[in-house]
Amino acid sequence: MQAKIKKVELRNLEFDDYKQLKKSMVESYPEMADSYWKEQDIEKLLGLFSEGQLVILADGKVVGAALSLIVDEILVDKNPNYAKITGNFTFSTHNPKGEILYGIDVFIHPEYRGLRLGRRLYDARKELCEKLNLKAIVFAGRIPNYNKHAEKLTPKKYIEKVKLKELHDPVLSFQLSNDFHVMRIMKNYLAGDIDSKEFAVLLEWNNIYYDESPQLINTQKSIIRLGLIQWQMRPLINLEALFEQAEFFIDAISGYKSDFALFPELFIAPLMADYNHLSEPDAIRELAKYADPIRKRFQELAISYNINIISGSMPYLENGTLYNVGFLCKRDGTSEMYYKIHITPNEVLHWGMKGGSQIRTFDTDCGKIGIMICYDVEFPEMARLMADEEMNILFVPFLTDTQSGYIRVKHCAQARAIENECYVAIAGCVGNLPKVNNMDIQYAQTAVFTPSDFAFPSTGIKAETTPNTEMTLIVDVDLNLLKELHEHGSARILKDRRTDLYEIKKINP
Repeated sequence: MQAKIKKVELRNLEFDDYKQLKKSMVESYPEMADSYWKEQDIEKLLGLFSEGQLVILADGKVVGAALSLIVDEILVDKNPNYAKITGNFTFSTHNPKGEILYGIDVFIHPEYRGLRLGRRLYDARKELCEKLNLKAIVFAGRIPNYNKHAEKLTPKKYIEKVKLKELHDPVLSFQLSNDFHVMRIMKNYLAGDIDSKEFAVLLEWNNIYYDESPQLINTQKSIIRLGLIQWQMRPLINLEALFEQAEFFIDAISGYKSDFALFPELFIAPLMADYNHLSEPDAIRELAKYADPIRKRFQELAISYNINIISGSMPYLENGTLYNVGFLCKRDGTSEMYYKIHITPNEVLHWGMKGGSQIRTFDTDCGKIGIMICYDVEFPEMARLMADEEMNILFVPFLTDTQSGYIRVKHCAQARAIENECYVAIAGCVGNLPKVNNMDIQYAQTAVFTPSDFAFPSTGIKAETTPNTEMTLIVDVDLNLLKELHEHGSARILKDRRTDLYEIKKINP
């Protein structure tokens, strides 16, 4: 049974983690229960190369690890077995001046598999390889399903069938999906590995940024990938149908390694059809009961797909007051709520909504971001306050029923990008909802806007969708271009403000 997780943490292994590490390793390798790393092994490994030892924690518990050495390329080329590559388990082969990051172990506790936690460990290894300017990551992967086919297939033929997806191997299939390629087959690699018939596959991931010079490359992440969802309003049977459609888009966007998924404002409105017999204020308050279940499910999806999800917006009841809110569900399992500050006349008239009272930015693993809901983007003071907090990307989920309403959102969003020297991403709903009062028609064109200078598109539009068509928009934005703009742009709006004459500040910070 797959475990539920509230928070995920990826960090370097510490010696105090040993008891949990041992327990997870024993349960990960039931067929080799006595082959866990001893306490003195971990102590020595940390002393030699602490930076290369990684663990995944779920709610504070070690549930996976990736252990590594740096070795000479010639050692790998000699095709040794596991004992030789690790210096007969003494780690004497570790050489800080070597060219290869060699993976000596990786595992995920069985109860936490299927959440793509192993992928996070491999991504962290790749980042480490780039940071240390190493040539490649190499390790020998077991082929535990080979014993089921050994009578009919040679190891070579078995590997070919796994590559073609005619067969599945829990280890090799995973490695191939993580951009590792097969170098060669190794015989008598790990004594006692009955499932693999003691065969292993030497796998390699090449660091395309490798520089033979000793100078380390700049590994600071600059390119952030945004995945925007232009959501089609359609009848939905129940909440699970909405989750199914939402997960479809999250799966698609995360498949392109997007860092963020942005849903539109009030994209859950089709669920209000069941309450169309009620008055509009009562119907919207019935819809508010879905907010917490949506937050919980999106938190799970953020973990599982390793993506930060901005959940658009939805009605939310707080102490009897109706707000328009959304949730930033981070890929570490945590979530934060944001409020629509400015409420449109229709939202007040038909639903009795009120605006929130907190203007803030959010810290993410991709830097500081801002989130505004639709009408908010038409008030420039909010974005300027966020820019003062060093916001780089502003996300705007919106819902507009007419083209004129959309044009207000579009041009105001473009203005926010220019005047605050940031990227602005907007995503809206399209289609019709004939059985939902006050939500019958939608008009949208999802887009990413940029500042206006030589490093950016001359139109200030990085990309945009086809209007009124359900689709996704996946866009890369470069934060280093913003840094250059702030200091050396042909117009430096933030730096050139006359703060001696005027200022904008929060009344209730």
